[in-house]
Order: sequence, then C-alpha cells, then structure tokens
Amino acid sequence: MQPLKWPKHLKPLLFACKDKKSIAKIHAIMILTGLYIHKNSVGNLIASYARVGDILSAGKVFDKLSNKGVDSWNAMIIAYSRKKIPKEVLGFYHQMILEGINPDSSTFTLAIKACVSLMDLEMGEEIWRKAVDVGYQNDVFVASSVLNLYVKCGKMDEAMVVFNKMPRKDLVCWTTLVTGFAQSGRPREAIDLYRKMQTERMEGDGVVMLGLIQASVNLGDSKLGLTIHGYMIRKGLPMGLVVQTSLLDMYAKNGYLEYASRVFTKIPSKNDISWGALISGFAQNGFARNALELLVEMQGYGFKPDLVSLVGALLACSQGGLLKLGKSIHGYITRRLDFELVSDTAVIDMYAKCGALSYAHAVFNRMDSRDKISWNAMIASYGVHGHGKEALSLFFQMTKTNLKPDHATFAALLSALGHSGLVDEGQYWFNVMVNEYNIQPTEKHYACMVDLLARAGLVEEAYELIDSMNNEPGAAVWVALLSGCRNHGKPSIGQMAAKKVLELNPDDLGIHALVSNFFAMGNMWDEVAAVRKLMKETGMKKVPGCSVLDVNGKLHAFLKGDKSHHEYEAIASALDKLDREMRLHDQNEGSFMLLLASKTHGLKEDAEAGTIAPMCHTNKDCLGKCYPGCDTNCMCNFAQCGVDAFNKRSLQKKVLEPKSDDLKRTPQH
Repeated sequence: MQPLKWPKHLKPLLFACKDKKSIAKIHAIMILTGLYIHKNSVGNLIASYARVGDILSAGKVFDKLSNKGVDSWNAMIIAYSRKKIPKEVLGFYHQMILEGINPDSSTFTLAIKACVSLMDLEMGEEIWRKAVDVGYQNDVFVASSVLNLYVKCGKMDEAMVVFNKMPRKDLVCWTTLVTGFAQSGRPREAIDLYRKMQTERMEGDGVVMLGLIQASVNLGDSKLGLTIHGYMIRKGLPMGLVVQTSLLDMYAKNGYLEYASRVFTKIPSKNDISWGALISGFAQNGFARNALELLVEMQGYGFKPDLVSLVGALLACSQGGLLKLGKSIHGYITRRLDFELVSDTAVIDMYAKCGALSYAHAVFNRMDSRDKISWNAMIASYGVHGHGKEALSLFFQMTKTNLKPDHATFAALLSALGHSGLVDEGQYWFNVMVNEYNIQPTEKHYACMVDLLARAGLVEEAYELIDSMNNEPGAAVWVALLSGCRNHGKPSIGQMAAKKVLELNPDDLGIHALVSNFFAMGNMWDEVAAVRKLMKETGMKKVPGCSVLDVNGKLHAFLKGDKSHHEYEAIASALDKLDREMRLHDQNEGSFMLLLASKTHGLKEDAEAGTIAPMCHTNKDCLGKCYPGCDTNCMCNFAQCGVDAFNKRSLQKKVLEPKSDDLKRTPQH
C-alpha cells in the first residue's frame, strides 16, 4: 500500500466515505502513515465520524488528542449541533475557552445557535460579547446568529440595533428580521423593512413572503395579501405546503373564502393543518354548515381532525345551536387529544352559546389550570345569558388568583353587566378599570358602556360619554346609542346616531334595516322611504328573520313569511295566547312595554303576514309552551334583539314560571 504523503489528499477521501466501516479503515491508515499527528487531518476524521452518526468514535478520537486545535473543537461542536444536542455544544464551547483556545467564526455561530435552541438569551448575549471582543462583530455568520437569537426571544429592538451595525447584510439577515417583526405582532415594521430591502435590490424568497403573508393577516389588509400572492406567481417563487396553507389562512381570515377554497384545491399534498385552516376559516366567517361538511370530508380522506379543526367545528356548532354535535366533539377531544387551554375555552364558549350554561360552568370548574382567556370566556358566557351578578362574582374570584384582569376581561364584564341592567355596577367598574388598573378604554369598552346606559334609558348620559371619547367613535358605539334611542323614543339624538352609522357603514344591510326601523318608530316615513330607496338602488336585500330551535335534540326552523311548519297553527295559537297574557300581566308599562316599543313596526308587518319567526325569537320559551316539559334552545340571525336578557327573565317570571315550572329555559341572544 502506497502511503498518503499529504494531508490534503485525505479530506476528499474521508468525505467520500458513507459508513463507519470505511472511515475506520482510513483511520487505521492515518495511524500507520503518521497522518494522525496533523491537527487538520484529525479534525476531518472527527467530522467524518460525526457525519455518519458515530459521535462515540468521534469523541474517542477527540479525547486521545494531546494538543487540540480549534478545528478539532469545532468538529465536536458541529457533531453535537447536527445531532441537536445544544447543551453539549455549549459544554464544549466553555471547555474550549477554559483551555485557552480562541474560538473562530464557526465556533461563535454554532454556540449562539445552541442558545437559540435553549432560548437562553443571557448566555447568547455573553457569547456575543466575547465574539465582539475578539473582533467578530462584523462577521456576517456570527451577526446573523445573534440576530436570530434576538428575534426568537422577541427582542426586536435589540435585533434592529445589531442589524443596523452590520456592514454587509445577506438575504438571511433581511429574512430573519422581516419574519421576526411579523411574528412579534409588528406587521407595519415588517412591511416597511421589506420595502427597504427592495431598495437595496434584494429579491425576497418564499420565507420572506411567508412573513409578509402573516403581516397582512395581522393587519387585516386583504389588498396586501392579494398583492403578495400575485408577486409570487409573477416571479415564479416556489409555493410549498407551508406557503400555500398560509395563503389559504390569509384569504379565509380576510373573508375571501372562494379564494381560500381555490388555494386549498391546488394543494397537491394536503395535511391536517391545511384542512384545519379552511375549516376554521369557514367557521369564523359564519359558514357553519360548510365547516362541518369539511370536517366530515377531511375524515373521509383519512385525516384525523387536529385541535384547529375541532375548535373550528365547535365554533360552527355554537353558531348553529348544535348542542348535541358540540357534545360529541367535546367527547372526541377528551378521549383522543390533550385537553389544552384553547380547546377548554372553545368548549366553554360552545356550551354557553348553545344555551347550556351549566355545562360551560362544569367544564370551567374541571380545568386544571386557567389562563386569562378561560376566565374571560366564562365571564362572557354569564353575560350572554344575562347573569351579571354571577359574572361579577367570577371576576372577583379571578382577582384573587395571580392573573390580572386585562382589557378583554373588562369588556366581558361590562357587557355582562349591561345585559343584566346593572347600570351602577357597570359605571363603577368602568371607573375602576381606568383609575385603578390603568387600562385606557378602547372602542369596545365604550360600546359596552353606551349599550349599558342606552338599554337603561339613560340615552343622554350615553351621548355625553361618547362626546368625552378621545378617539373618533366607531360604528359599534353609534349602533348601541341608536338602539337605545329606538327602544326609549329619543328621536333627536337618534337621528344624529342614524346619520353616523350610515356614514360609517354605508354597505351594511343590517345597519340600513336598523335605521329604517328607528325612523319608522318615530313615524318619520319620508326618512324610511329614503333609506329603503337607497337599499333598493344599491341592490341590498334584507335577509329574512330566521330562528332555529332545538327541541329535545330535533331542530325546527322558522323563517319570516313561512307557514310550512307542520305545527304552525298550534304554535301561532300559543303565541297569540302568550301575547295576551303578557299584556294582562304588565299594565304599568313595564318590561313588556319596552319590548313592544322596540318591536312595534316589525310586529305590525308580521301580524299582517301571519308569520311567527320574529315573535319566536323575542321570547323563545313561548315555543316551549307548545312542548310542555321539553328542553328548548334557540338560535337566530337577528342582529338586534330589541330586548335584553334582564327584561326577558322578568317577563318569564311573571308569565311562564307559574304555569310550567319544569320547563328548562336557556335564553340565547
């Protein structure tokens, strides 16, 4: 055998070896020919053993070295980095420093990468300081590693400082920062940085586009999302499963379900994540039936529903009042998946919106750990059912934990108090939120407060609150005020509110219907005609009032103008009887007069048409009288109910409870 005289001949020979046996033979030749004394040769040998997964042999070679150079140390660090054992990487790095070996670019890069894996920001910054001390602050690989460390740890400002000091920025650096801003909830900065990247003549790749897609989702900017997709098509950028699923998710969250479906059909190898994104998109946009059909189709293709799919299905159940199916999904999650906080909260929300508040409370009580979202969901659930005092009690329990109420907690609480007619309590906790918790009220909080005051007839006070807002009030605030004006006969303030909501939401059919009804309540027929003319000119068509009742597990649908239900005559008779009894029980213009004032115009039309849907929704338990002893639950498509849960319970106590004590009631708005 002719000996290898030069170490440079060894490296390609070692890299050509594909297994441990071949490397061991060359190892033997190195010993026989004396090449074992060359540091670079030994480093290549260690790297080769590590490359085929034999870290044990690599370690033995390393340990026998009497004089270890930086290449040998790096070989072991690279070996453990490839095996994704970051603690060993850092162990070798620290030992190397202790033995007085100066790290190089590869050492620092891999050591900081290990810190990223461990999310150890403190250690990563220590290694970065060492790199700067020995002159590697301008090394693109080391700087890219520390940039990634800051981004992964959410330290975007620190990452920007490093980025700005880099004399040369490659595509990886730009990509890391753009995606970092998008993932940190700073979409504007992600987009601005990408535009700056373009001025530097850097072409974005698929990873950058992924970050921009996420930024467009966070901004709710559908135009930007369409532009990104178009750019990728024009540039011929590869669209793998992750990119396609992100596009699908972006379209779905922006309401472009047709585009989302097209992207979905073009995905060649769909997975449970892509199915879940589309199911969730349909559910979030109110297409409950489509979401549930997709869930069934997904399983037909052999995919098991993941948590995202099932949470979407639970949302669909809550929209359709499908309590039985919701229970089945709850059981599936319990048996087959880890019952994480997100699914707990979704189950609570589903039960509450399907009218089964006791089930929602039971799930909440069984949770091992509760985060703010769970508490907020349960407080909101009590609010939906008009149980303001229970919501307040739960809020007190939350304050006794280590969790601090946030803006969402107070929004849920204020809404609950508003639905229960607890005006004083609502005003008190609004002030506590601002003065003690230092939470500046958002439009949602103001909308809750305006709704609370307007429901109670304090329309002037609600208007004064709007006038005190620092920001321009949005549509939700004015709609709450307009509803109060309609219910309590406040034409002057109502006209101004009607003008505002039409300006803010000129294309919203529900807004036009609300404004039209308000004008009709005040006998302002010219204004009614003007609004309806506008609706006709723009092609708007009012969606018929619809209620769906779940009676002992069987669904009954009622559409305005429809008399096809097989028990129509009996239901109409029961409604007529209940109407008379409610009038007799409320001679002093109490809660029924409030209901009558809010529904006069609509009921007049219904009476002429001989239909039952709106009255069915106004008090769903009236249908329960047709089925004595039945368990009923109602869902409807009414944007404005016209009577809150507090007033409904007052009416039920007066009229229904003395006659059917065993009837279970679960009012649903």
